[in-house]
Amino acid sequence: MIETEGANKTLERLKYDLVKEGLVEYETLEKAQEIAIAQKINVGQALINSHILTEETLLKFLEAKLHLPYVNLDEYSLDERCLQYIKFADAKKYKIIPLFKIEDELTVAMADPFDLFAIDRIMELAECSIAPVISSEAAILRKIDEYYKTGNTVGEIFTDSDIVEFDWRDELNSDDMSEDHIQKIISAILKQAILENLHEISFTQEEDGLGVNFKSSDNDNHRGCIPTLLMAPFVNKLKDLANLDASVSEVPQLGKLFFMVDGIGLYARISTFPTVMGERISLNIYKPPKDLNQFIKDENSIKIIKNALKTPGITLICGSQLSGKTHVIYSLLNYLASTSDNLNIMTIESISKYELSKVNQCELNESIGFNLDKALKFIEFQSPDVIYFENIRNKDTLDYLSGLVFADKTIITEYIANNISELSRKMSYSDIATFKSLISCMIFIHSKDSIEVFDKETAQKYLA
Repeated sequence: MIETEGANKTLERLKYDLVKEGLVEYETLEKAQEIAIAQKINVGQALINSHILTEETLLKFLEAKLHLPYVNLDEYSLDERCLQYIKFADAKKYKIIPLFKIEDELTVAMADPFDLFAIDRIMELAECSIAPVISSEAAILRKIDEYYKTGNTVGEIFTDSDIVEFDWRDELNSDDMSEDHIQKIISAILKQAILENLHEISFTQEEDGLGVNFKSSDNDNHRGCIPTLLMAPFVNKLKDLANLDASVSEVPQLGKLFFMVDGIGLYARISTFPTVMGERISLNIYKPPKDLNQFIKDENSIKIIKNALKTPGITLICGSQLSGKTHVIYSLLNYLASTSDNLNIMTIESISKYELSKVNQCELNESIGFNLDKALKFIEFQSPDVIYFENIRNKDTLDYLSGLVFADKTIITEYIANNISELSRKMSYSDIATFKSLISCMIFIHSKDSIEVFDKETAQKYLA
């Protein structure tokens, strides 16, 4: 079981039976519930993360209480013909996957068999009855990624093309509005960005349709237009792939799109925003984190970083807007998670850019009232050792992060600056003095091939 957007109804209904059967203490369950609310995970995952219950114990408990069979999906091959009954977006949203169909009954694996809304929706779309079985949520999501490789996903992109000058516009054909064609257009746009090593794409409404813009660190490049006839199906498909509501355009939405490039899984953050000219969509591509020594070649620099991460203080990652700060930060988090089983590593992010093992990634969700203020208020109750805070926006945030260091926390955060001189100027204000004095390591990304690492003493000198 892994993080979910909402509570698991099955576990919510049966959680006190865990106490009755002697699997957990009441006080332990209450603490797990607090963790679940703060981290936006279900109470079962909170118990598993705290090493109070194993996933196997929890699944066997549910199997016995619900009198539903448990299926180990890691040892199961489902009938691929049944994928047509459940859309990729619904499978992801409800953590559900079809296994097989006999006559008018579709057997599905669910992590939450009490989610009657999900069952009703699948019954309506599949036009048949549903027979649920219990399975691990993590296993369900792995099977979804394994089996929904095409159709409702972008499909795999290969960059070893024989085409010398690739142009996504070659995929345009205004006479074809099928889903396959729309997906090929999305795939071609993503491929263009990957080939040119660009990480941000924006879609804006224009007179002739939907403008496609590729952004580099210094400017936007207009790269063609999706015709008006294809605009609506293109936007709807893009939202569907990112698990967003395609019927909503009046309020901002934030989602993630997963796709494969040359066998490597990548995520793209999809952000929609209403404007007077129509909806603007921004797409940011994030690559998997690398080992530190793959982008920092100097052994002394790596030693500085590792020493800073071991002690309370602030590790500050700086660079221009599209310099790759997030990639470096995720590499730091991945290093910490892979080298210690005892650290409680937590993040506060608008949306997670990559799923990191052994890192408690927390996504803000304004729609349910889980905003930055609430995250900051409650995160200390989780006793974190390391906290990644996505962005510094005001003095209150600076003071709060400084306070966490005084409470023996290691902080990783980022700051936008185009060069060292600009950073020094921005850090020259007296309000920042305390925060600045707590910086134990500074990493400045000049370009993807030039990353400079400063120890505490050198950082203080440059920022003085």
